[in-house]
Amino acid sequence: MSQRGFVVWFTGLSGSGKSTLAAMLAGEIARRGTHVETLDGDEVRMHLSKGLGFSKEDRDTNIRRIGFVAKLIARTDACAITAAISPYAEIRAEQRRAAGGRFCEVYCACPIEALSARDAKGLYKKALAGEIKNFTGVDDPYEAPQSPEVVVHTDKETKEQSLAKILTKLEDLGYVPRSVSAQGTAAAIAKRLILPHGGELVDRWAHGAEKERASEKAKSLPGIVLDERAAADVENIAVGAFSPLKGFMTSKDYLPVVREMRLENGLVWSVPITLAVSQGQAESIRIGAEIALRMPDGRNVAILEVSDKFVPDKEAEAREVYRTTEDKHPGVAYLKGSGDVYIGGEIRVLERPFAPEFPSYHRDPVATRELFQSRGWTTVVGFQTRNPIHRAHEYITKCALEICDGLMIHPLVGATKSDDIPASVRMKCYEVLLEKYYPKDRAVLSVYPAAMRYGGPREAIFHANYGCSHFIVGRDHAGVGSYYGTYDAQKIFDQFSASELGITPLNFENAFYSTVVSTMGTGKTAPGDASTQVSLSGTKVRDLLRAGQLPPPEFSRPEVAQILIDSMKGG
Repeated sequence: MSQRGFVVWFTGLSGSGKSTLAAMLAGEIARRGTHVETLDGDEVRMHLSKGLGFSKEDRDTNIRRIGFVAKLIARTDACAITAAISPYAEIRAEQRRAAGGRFCEVYCACPIEALSARDAKGLYKKALAGEIKNFTGVDDPYEAPQSPEVVVHTDKETKEQSLAKILTKLEDLGYVPRSVSAQGTAAAIAKRLILPHGGELVDRWAHGAEKERASEKAKSLPGIVLDERAAADVENIAVGAFSPLKGFMTSKDYLPVVREMRLENGLVWSVPITLAVSQGQAESIRIGAEIALRMPDGRNVAILEVSDKFVPDKEAEAREVYRTTEDKHPGVAYLKGSGDVYIGGEIRVLERPFAPEFPSYHRDPVATRELFQSRGWTTVVGFQTRNPIHRAHEYITKCALEICDGLMIHPLVGATKSDDIPASVRMKCYEVLLEKYYPKDRAVLSVYPAAMRYGGPREAIFHANYGCSHFIVGRDHAGVGSYYGTYDAQKIFDQFSASELGITPLNFENAFYSTVVSTMGTGKTAPGDASTQVSLSGTKVRDLLRAGQLPPPEFSRPEVAQILIDSMKGG
């Protein structure tokens, strides 16, 4: 039986876009039905080639190791994508021969001037100034490929244009289908849920004997006490909700996330997931060491292997992520009140930081995916909320349900602002609404145990890992105060291609009850003006509820309103 696997070998100078394009390509190939494994140069250096230097001999040894693993992957009829500088032509040719012919070399061409301009760390400028020695492409040789299958000019082309060139060549070579339907795999792919972000659902739990050893070790390790947000992040990393993250971000991921909303490897990621400590704590933490992550009650919930510690520019983070540096913004207030140093590294998690407050609805991504598959759903729309659902939200979720197999109401139950409605009250509202007003076989309620960051547009990109193929983005998503435009959260998706996101955003305008058409609608579907729209401000609704009065039924279901009235009375 002939081998169907193949190797895509990215080569190019540091910063030329290899990792970015490799990540984008991996997602697209996986969507076409082929299993993909990516071997990133930096990760291989850390795990497979630790201890090797940068002499020609060591560089060649590193590339041989990458090539050997890639060959094994291709033998299983999978695609191996490598992204390493691999500066020497002969060693690349050796890997081509070892792959047995099914090999596609992609040269990421980019001039030094462009690389230097885009280099956030200034390494090229230091190398050109002689401050860094043996830097590939400056004072250490890089032998550009003479006849690669694909050349992408990453200083002139968009990422999407480069990706299209690579895919076209792979199609021409017969390595990937031109369309899934042409190869008869469309039906098989249609029966699968959307892939997790990055292609694989991360699992950072320690199990069995490993957990026992780690738990014992943690007792003697120096520790960091987690606050509520960091503890929630630990759980979400553990269960894969934050896939592909395996721990708290290092500077290599943090900087491009803040500036470009991408991880170092190019995957779309919009919010920094960081662990802050004080300057005093940081001084006692060394890179390469392990530290225990502890809860205030003394429980060790995870072990972090420190691979980076750095001082962030918090003003820049606030400006880029929250679009303001005002302390009145809860996200900015938290940022400025946290430690001045960030600790990055992968974690192994020993136990959940918090006992689930709503165990019947507390489903990890593995569980939601299993639930969707058991119901035969392949298209699922997610609706994240931190508020009770009134008629407007009910309307847009039902519109979305018309084009999807199922709906997941995904309320956030982690840390929120003190004046937000408590999760326990909101859960009662969701339960009664689903019981009375949604088809039982088409909608599920499952909590999202993350801390609210109030990042507005930046917080709108987070749900493929739970198995949702679509995601509702309404007005002022994850917003607070007047820091964001009404529809900024929808506009943020425009800068990413569909293949990068994976999940499909569904944008909705402000919904209301229209007295003209006697039903719910938006400006797109209901004629009239403000005088024909039943729409109440949050302040007006709170005043009615405190007075024990039900809002108009066109605004809120009476059962939901009564629960809110009772909660305000302390009932």
